[in-house]
Amino acid sequence: MANANAVVVEEFNLDKYIYDLLKSEPFFAEISRHVEKRSSKGLPTAGVRVTKDGQFEMLYNPDFFAKLTREQRAGVIKHEFYHLVFGHVTDRLPEGKMTKRWNIATDLAINSHIKDELPAMACIPGQGPFKDLPLFESSEWYYNNLPQNDDKNGQGGGDGSPSDGSGMPDDSFDDHSAWGENSDIADPTVKEMAKERLREMMRSAADEANKSSQGWGSVSASCRKDIMDRINGKIDWRAVLRYFIKTSQRSAKTSTVKRINKRYAYIHPGQKVLRHAKIAISIDQSGSVSDEMLTAFFAELNNLAKIATFTVVPFDTEVDEKLVYQWKKGMSRRKERVKYGGTDFDAPTKYVNDKGFDGHIVLTDMQAPKPINSRCQRMWMSTKDMISCMPFKTHERVIPVE
Repeated sequence: MANANAVVVEEFNLDKYIYDLLKSEPFFAEISRHVEKRSSKGLPTAGVRVTKDGQFEMLYNPDFFAKLTREQRAGVIKHEFYHLVFGHVTDRLPEGKMTKRWNIATDLAINSHIKDELPAMACIPGQGPFKDLPLFESSEWYYNNLPQNDDKNGQGGGDGSPSDGSGMPDDSFDDHSAWGENSDIADPTVKEMAKERLREMMRSAADEANKSSQGWGSVSASCRKDIMDRINGKIDWRAVLRYFIKTSQRSAKTSTVKRINKRYAYIHPGQKVLRHAKIAISIDQSGSVSDEMLTAFFAELNNLAKIATFTVVPFDTEVDEKLVYQWKKGMSRRKERVKYGGTDFDAPTKYVNDKGFDGHIVLTDMQAPKPINSRCQRMWMSTKDMISCMPFKTHERVIPVE
């Protein structure tokens, strides 16, 4: 018979505490808004990863978090977010496979900045088995200067396991198993989407920190410089174009007897998911848009046509529907100029709004008044010089084309 007076212990829910833990950390609070938090007892501590659709997710063991102090909880969250910010999850990997050596090296680089906020099991330069290692070095430096006996078993999962008896931890205290060559991030398309999403996330977090009365919180000056360097680094506009189309995709489900229904096997047909994006690419035809820019853009559109079908909308002060055409997947076209007037961004925006597109890319010299709002996500592409003197401000993506 159940004890009526038994106390029911509620499982730790990170979402209930996240605001309080990060209220003095504007940068990390904004990062947190873009990271899904999910409870899981499948790992001992915590870990971050990229999902199949290029989103970021933090997994955490509720029993582990329940035992931590408030300061340690905040420290572990910041530790996980630093893995994202420093690119450990997306593109900053050593040559070869993921190893325990690299797992520990990334933790040492991060924990130099939050050494007094973590549980005792954390790897910290200057302490324990790392007493001879200095603080504030890069992951690559620690990777090259760790003792040689710390990676006997090859690939590391980073599961928080104890020392192997030699004094050196068997692995990092958090989980890194979702970063390797067998994870979703190994897919080039997923990696491309995640890298661009991370850049946007960090830019948003930096803007939030710069305007907040709390400033950057505990983020050190050296970390801020590294973060801003990553945000302001050279942008591969071709990769951004592909990312934009991928993130504009919608799914449409159709029934098919060739796919087994997982819930009602052999009773109902399965579902096949078709992914498509209805993309409009508006090309400014005004005389100030150079032939070189058009040539470069059409060259990349030929590459994009390998993965998607899109609609080309030539415009100047108006859109002539007779000149609008569909660039079908697999087609190749040469650069063409069909109009020579001024520039009015309202014209292509109204056309795209009325036609119900999923995404809108505008190639232009940016030299016109701010347009009306777009009903779908819109991105602008121009030369760096033209962007520097554009006559209006926008929160939408503005990408320089070289």
